[in-house]
Amino acid sequence: MFATSTVRAVVAATAAVLTVAGCSTGGQDEIERPGAPRVSAPTGFDLPASERYHRLATYPVYLNAQDPAEETVAEISTVTPDGNTVIYTDAAAKRIGFLDIRDPAKPVGKGTLSLAELGHADDQPTSVAAIGEYVLVVVDTTGGDFPHPSGRVDVVRVADRTRVRSIDLGGQPDSIAISPDGAFAAIAMENQRDEEATPPGGDEGDLPQPPTGFVQLVDLAGAPDRWTARRVDFDVSAARAAGLDTPEDLEPEYLSINSRGQVAVTLQENNGFAIIDGRSGEVSKIFSAGSVSVSGIDTAEDGVIDHTGSIPDTPREPDAIGWIDDGHVATANEGDWKGGTRGWTIFDATTGEVVWDAGNSLEQLAVRTGLHNESRAEAKGPEPEGLAITEIGGKPTALIASERSNFVAAYDVSDPTAPKFRQIMPTTPGPEGILPIPSRNLLVISSEEDDAEKRVRASVSVYGYGDSYAKAGGLAFPSIVSGDVDGAPIGWGALGALSADPSDGERLFTSTDVAYGPSRVLGVDVSTTPAVIDTSLLVTENGQPVTLDIEGLAARPDGGFVLAVEGEEGPGNQLVYVSADGSIERRVPLPVNVAAGLGGQGLEGVAVDGDSVWVAVQREVKGDPKGVVRLGRYSPDGDKWEWFGYQLENTSAEGDWIGLSEIAVHDGALLVLERDKLNGPDARVKGIYRVEMPDDTEAMSAQEAPRVLRKTLGHNLLPDLQATNGFVQEKVEGFAIAGNGKLYVVTDNDGLDDASGETQFFDLGPADEALKG
Repeated sequence: MFATSTVRAVVAATAAVLTVAGCSTGGQDEIERPGAPRVSAPTGFDLPASERYHRLATYPVYLNAQDPAEETVAEISTVTPDGNTVIYTDAAAKRIGFLDIRDPAKPVGKGTLSLAELGHADDQPTSVAAIGEYVLVVVDTTGGDFPHPSGRVDVVRVADRTRVRSIDLGGQPDSIAISPDGAFAAIAMENQRDEEATPPGGDEGDLPQPPTGFVQLVDLAGAPDRWTARRVDFDVSAARAAGLDTPEDLEPEYLSINSRGQVAVTLQENNGFAIIDGRSGEVSKIFSAGSVSVSGIDTAEDGVIDHTGSIPDTPREPDAIGWIDDGHVATANEGDWKGGTRGWTIFDATTGEVVWDAGNSLEQLAVRTGLHNESRAEAKGPEPEGLAITEIGGKPTALIASERSNFVAAYDVSDPTAPKFRQIMPTTPGPEGILPIPSRNLLVISSEEDDAEKRVRASVSVYGYGDSYAKAGGLAFPSIVSGDVDGAPIGWGALGALSADPSDGERLFTSTDVAYGPSRVLGVDVSTTPAVIDTSLLVTENGQPVTLDIEGLAARPDGGFVLAVEGEEGPGNQLVYVSADGSIERRVPLPVNVAAGLGGQGLEGVAVDGDSVWVAVQREVKGDPKGVVRLGRYSPDGDKWEWFGYQLENTSAEGDWIGLSEIAVHDGALLVLERDKLNGPDARVKGIYRVEMPDDTEAMSAQEAPRVLRKTLGHNLLPDLQATNGFVQEKVEGFAIAGNGKLYVVTDNDGLDDASGETQFFDLGPADEALKG
């Protein structure tokens, strides 16, 4: 059951049963339809190719390791002065990696350097920064002994990867930045707290946990053997006067240096930031980052995208920081133990005053583009962590990374008091490092989440800005978005079903699966780019919203829908007939023999064919021949089921399986979407197959092994998925041929559960051309 407040919120979001959200690629246009409220999509996604980043490549860093099964990540990255070699930290494997991007569309792994070769096998790299022929590798040697933090910076010659100098830092380091003129480096000495320790009079993980942190300034004049470090300490009284949390134990996190040599450094756990004169080493100002109340966000981890939540008077607790100009800094307000406000903020660096705050806009951007991470709703939502400032097209641009919703958003900050959204770029899970390379109009994003067993791999993504990279950019993101109702976007994600709208050739229907509830049928306008989810129809039973695992959806010509609902076990698989107003009319179970032979993967696709309904079963029914799955035909007249066999392709990959995802009736044949469970470079089988429509003599009852129908390949989807230049999606699950004759395909982002969260919606052009094999 859903809480009463949740039901009210969902019903309100689906006012008049059918809400219609108009969207234009330009931003403010509105559409009004009879019986529906006026709605709009205020965020435009129509940047011309000359004014946007294009994804060129996604390089999984396990390809740069000796053992693909081990955990290996890319966290913080830097680039050599010629812009050709990216160097990234791999804290999980305790090494740094090298990547050749001379051809940014085809990165080449150049191996790694283990910290065991520089010091000890337990050392961890926290950051890197390249200067001249060297890379400065910041190393944490604390080894879990929090009361006695230690670390160093190693100076490594890039050409032969040998260490030429090591400088003790006198504590546990985090990030590093080099001044624009190359005169000095600044290193944030965090001396981080032990999250499992309990200080006197506090709770577990609380501050203070001495020793306090500080900043090291490393002068870079001359050869490395002449480089010296200068320690900068913070005045406790000044930090207390500024209103910082636990000023006696400051923990510097991230820093940035402007053209004047001023170092801006965040004090995340203390909810503040400081400005240091890098030349003199004096702390000139300490500011509180302040608190803010944010409304219109999802704050309950309940499987429902509910925008009625709020967080009151919450500390920003900034992580990354960057200078927009010499008078303004921007912070990504990730939060830590007491805060996090799901957005980012611009401060006046002279007065510490807030000149602009993102409020709920970053989270709403995630919802609008299908990247809402429901499992983080109660915590810090999209959790903005990374931030970088660059210049593109002659305009200062802020790049904000969402650690939990897996994207980087770009904003024009020419006017720091009024940033303008420019673009959103998808990443693999956990984007951490944002590395603009202005000399080559490139952007490198490194991601830190890696799970070899689930095939969710950390990567380095490469984007190129402008016309020269447009051709290689593939499918633009987002390819599908939602419009707004009452100032909030229609929530969506996990789109595993697709159907044509029988009454409008430029429209489709889709639905979220069980990743988000309650269940809704969503209307999609495909006449725009990107496609727009502009209606939301709540599925109800006995007047109450219900949550179903909708894997297949077919619109009925006479109104209403047929849903293919997958159950956790076989008997839970059903055809569900839904009326045009969203209410369930009836449920049709599978025959007992078929249901009993199904496990957790059952009904996946459904199609209406006159008075009959076709279904696709994802995996083999127990007792059927190996590699043969069932296609079923249900006739409401007589409540009759007939069954046919479909021969799957073969797989040899360990842990892989192949199954069906969607079915449609077109041009006298059945079309079936078949896919493997692999993603990224491993993906092999993603295709739409044409199956000859069977005659009655080929049908079998539920008790008999089905006869296998003949199939031919209609369209190999792998090239389309690979052409996005992203991590090839595992779950290409929905397709439909609209009334306009075009073939559309959509991927299921799994609600960001063990997935990147990117939804790819393909317009493959005229179906008759696309399905020629």
